[in-house]
Amino acid sequence: MIQADGLSLIRGGQHLLTNAQFTIFPGHRVGLVGANGAGKSSLFALFRGELKEDAGQLNIPSSWRIASVAQETPALSTPARDYVIQGDTEYTQIQAALDAAEKSDDGEAIARCHGKLDAIGGYQIQARAAQLLIGLGFTQAQLEHPVQSFSGGWRMRLNLAQALIARADLLLLDEPTNHLDLDAIVWLENWLKRFEGTSIVISHDREFLDGVVNHIIHIEQQTTQQYSGDYSSFQRQRSERRAQQQQVFEKEQAQRAHLQKFVDRFRAKASKAKQAQSRLKALEKLTSTAPLGDQEPFDLSFPEPKKLPNPLIQLDHIQAGYGDITILRKVQLNLVPGSRIGLLGRNGAGKSTLMKLLAGELVPQSGERAANPGLAIGYFAQHQLDTLQLDATPLTHLQRIDPKASEQSLRNFLGRFGFSGDRAYEPVGPFSGGEKARLVLALLIYQQPNLLLLDEPTNHLDLDMREALVMALQEFSGAMVIVSHDRHFLRATVDDYYLVAHGDVEPFPGDLDAYSQWLNEQLKQSQQSSPAATDNDETEHSSQSRKAQRQAAAQHRQALKPLRDRLRKAEQQMSTLSTALADVETALADPDLYQGDKKDTLTELLKRQGELKSQLDQAEADWLDVSEQLEAFESP
Repeated sequence: MIQADGLSLIRGGQHLLTNAQFTIFPGHRVGLVGANGAGKSSLFALFRGELKEDAGQLNIPSSWRIASVAQETPALSTPARDYVIQGDTEYTQIQAALDAAEKSDDGEAIARCHGKLDAIGGYQIQARAAQLLIGLGFTQAQLEHPVQSFSGGWRMRLNLAQALIARADLLLLDEPTNHLDLDAIVWLENWLKRFEGTSIVISHDREFLDGVVNHIIHIEQQTTQQYSGDYSSFQRQRSERRAQQQQVFEKEQAQRAHLQKFVDRFRAKASKAKQAQSRLKALEKLTSTAPLGDQEPFDLSFPEPKKLPNPLIQLDHIQAGYGDITILRKVQLNLVPGSRIGLLGRNGAGKSTLMKLLAGELVPQSGERAANPGLAIGYFAQHQLDTLQLDATPLTHLQRIDPKASEQSLRNFLGRFGFSGDRAYEPVGPFSGGEKARLVLALLIYQQPNLLLLDEPTNHLDLDMREALVMALQEFSGAMVIVSHDRHFLRATVDDYYLVAHGDVEPFPGDLDAYSQWLNEQLKQSQQSSPAATDNDETEHSSQSRKAQRQAAAQHRQALKPLRDRLRKAEQQMSTLSTALADVETALADPDLYQGDKKDTLTELLKRQGELKSQLDQAEADWLDVSEQLEAFESP
């Protein structure tokens, strides 16, 4: 078992854990929860041996094999399936020994290696890898594509598959759903339920946690509390514990006040001095229960839109895509005030393309997009956080939207989102992902939209912030279209679902449970028709089918070559501009430059700095656009 005893952890001078205690038994499925920055990922690093405890002990059985998801993926020419197989280090070690034995023609060693392979199921590893990849959304043809051909999100899926194949005693998953669509999340949830080892999961997806964990470790106020049950059970138990703690705290405060009043009143009187001294000692010995210390509440409520025209927007026989490639066909959609739509479908099926179409960022290839003159769109895109100017403050961002508003009114508004006091004047560059997402939501809400287009708005939000956003959206009177892999978030905010698949956008007749059943049926059909799902994968693949796969992979790479070339060009341009900008900013840091006789040089450098920043912003926007297109084309 895993046992923490008096565990303390300090990072960057900040105390993350102090005297923490918890025990995890073999086979437990644990959810590790807490606010952003509480120390969850640092605790994972401690589990992996990458950090050392500052006090206390963390004991993990030395024989346990630990698997976790790599955060970086090298640009390898290795086929996807072979890359995943490398995650089973025991298999790769035996295979390497077998190769060496065969080269030296050592019959006894060859026999031993084959016996070990049989013992660990090594002859089925090709099929296991294929099942994992297909479950995570890869097509049969993509199994043979080189790792370097996939975009960032799909490479993270490869890393996840590599962790799942490892046959670990302890599986550590840090936000495993962040790069998955709903289809893959449902599959992963079912896989983790069958996992026989011990698993610890960090996730901000409460429904995913409910599905895969049976214990919770909560990090709060630099310590841990352990609970039995899923996340919903934890919430109930925590509420009861906090209510009891509040009662004890209030009782103690009342007792303190009573004792202090007696001491203050009679300390100076000789006849009461002894009693006063006794009360003073009692006051010093009184156990101090900590107040709840709730986080600052966030008010994400939307103001009433200035107008609510009907309809807000109509899409009539729309065909949309990029260049000569069509992603969506014959889209019919009519949004009116009160419309609450959730989009379902695989990553790359066209959900983000539809959102760009609704937002007016993508011109239809054919058909008509009719927007009411009173339409006011609030668009939260997946890359929205990257559009923030890193050296600007939250107040500056808001002043650009409303330059006539008073500074005090803007500061009051920002305070609702946790940017009060000096935080309103700090540059956003060092902000966490959650803080940047909160700022983007603040800017969106300030503009009083009547149509919300929210594409994965919860990715960087912790569980408390997600609940605050849910409550705000439930009161929103306009229309909204949401893309999210958080099922609880969808259930709480939308009324109708549309399925985006095979180029079509159609109403889905059912709820998320019906969608999960539909996904399971689709996966079963895929496995039945896929030779990769069988144990004798190698024997059933003829040389002819392998040749066809290689040809398909080559054609796929050739089709994507123009986009890859554009992506490389954008990356090179960003690198060149970043280097030039760094040189200019180094020159601007020279104090001598600000002497009176160097005014012309200073002016020229400041001008050059502005030009480079503008060019870099444009290059980054181009890179994001091409990356999204690649994501769409690489998806099944």
